[in-house]
Amino acid sequence: MNTTAAKLRHVLAENIGSPGWREALETVPRELFLGDAVYRLDPERGWVPAHRSEMSPEEWLTLAYTDETWVTQIDGVMAEDATEPVQISRPTSSSTLPSLVVMMLEAAGISEGDRVLEIGTGTGYSTTLMCYRLGADGVTSIEYDPVVATRAKQAITRAGYSPTLIEGDGLIGYEANAPYDRLIATCAVRTIPPTWVRQVRADGTITAPMLGWTGGAAFAHLRVADDGTASGRFVKDDVYFMPARAHAAPPRPTLHMGLGEVSDSKLDPEVLKDDTALFVAQLAVPQAHHGWAEDTFVLHDPTSGSQADVRPLLSGGWVVHQQGPARLWDEVEKIITTWQESGRPHQSGFGLTVTEEEQRVWLGDPKGPSWRLPA
Repeated sequence: MNTTAAKLRHVLAENIGSPGWREALETVPRELFLGDAVYRLDPERGWVPAHRSEMSPEEWLTLAYTDETWVTQIDGVMAEDATEPVQISRPTSSSTLPSLVVMMLEAAGISEGDRVLEIGTGTGYSTTLMCYRLGADGVTSIEYDPVVATRAKQAITRAGYSPTLIEGDGLIGYEANAPYDRLIATCAVRTIPPTWVRQVRADGTITAPMLGWTGGAAFAHLRVADDGTASGRFVKDDVYFMPARAHAAPPRPTLHMGLGEVSDSKLDPEVLKDDTALFVAQLAVPQAHHGWAEDTFVLHDPTSGSQADVRPLLSGGWVVHQQGPARLWDEVEKIITTWQESGRPHQSGFGLTVTEEEQRVWLGDPKGPSWRLPA
């Protein structure tokens, strides 16, 4: 037994302070799930691979038990296969910081006796924590990326567990082991896949991060009803996960600003640097990307070609340019005004109802103002 690793696991579990998951944290060796390297972000060099072979055993274990997210794959390249820093790319798999893993498991209400479907095996660390507490027979986990799935299966097996591990599309779930008591996703989705609702038993729960093309995020915790619908408020915790690959936003084109119809605005676009405000704006323009070009805020809808940009005037106020069939800024200004007049509630002041026909986000309660999510 590695006493250094055991001590570090004890300290990690103590700092996280979760009675229900403490024993699992003190038992499951996180270092097994990091492979032989991770990426670390350097402000100047980009994503730099840090190889275990270049560290002492104590340094590697200290890294493994630091409560941080370690990126293990970028644009399909595993960290152990990388020899040079990677500049402009996006992470595609990671080992999420243990405190966030536990927070999500607690938010999902997972406990002994539950049958769980996990969407996104990733490194397999969270899968193994659940196996320790629930037993491997109670855990089914799906991973889309074949390389990531293979690495996770190897690590989980080395840890001594054999849950049902599926390589495939987590958005369609896994019918063979349904119904599940809990479904938990470790990737973000734009909308809740209907198959998830159908595979969770009545009074079971779905817990999933949500992320739209505009960048607005929320943490959904839904309860499935007898009639096959699901509904619930968003959780107070803010979580941000990589999107499911089929739900990721399309690439942003090069945009030309200052074109189209001109109007003025009383709303300072700086408000959209607030995470909740961005989530609210996304409800009105769910197909849009957003970005900043110095002091100019830009929206672009790749599905319709509509665009808006908003910049401050030296004389005060803001000038708006809008083009295309949708008036993106007008819709944002309208919904942000509604949100402000309602007291600027956090995402947890909103909820989501999922039916076979549609998915609606509502403010306050299901009878309050609501906005339909894209199909």
